Amino acid sequence: MLEKAKETTVENGYQQLEYARFADDLVVLVSSHWKSDWIWQGVNKRLREELNKLQVQINETKTKCVDLNKQESFNFLGFTIRIVSTRSGKKRPHCTAKIEKRTALLEKLGDVFKRYRSQPLTKVRDEINPILRGWAKLL
Repeated sequence: MLEKAKETTVENGYQQLEYARFADDLVVLVSSHWKSDWIWQGVNKRLREELNKLQVQINETKTKCVDLNKQESFNFLGFTIRIVSTRSGKKRPHCTAKIEKRTALLEKLGDVFKRYRSQPLTKVRDEINPILRGWAKLL
């Protein structure tokens, strides 16, 4: 249903709708253009209808609608997503890992560095690259 909605909301080559899903978590992103206001209401209604057909309950306490242009943010899979301004004044999305996740990453890297203290740098590189690559894909 969301794929179909993505296709039907393309306007002048720009996607007005995007979504990300992982297991039972879902984020729906809708363009902030004033012409796109109707999209959120339609998608929200249809998504709830489809989930009801599947007898899937939405956790209303975790469900919220945010406007990133109003300095609001949301959390998804351990990351906080918000809009920031660049030095040139353009707006772009910014993704920050929660402090607990960053601390866990640093501890994991610290363990690798301790374990391979007297090993060649190539071994250390080969050990930490998959860890860092996984984080880079998330960001």
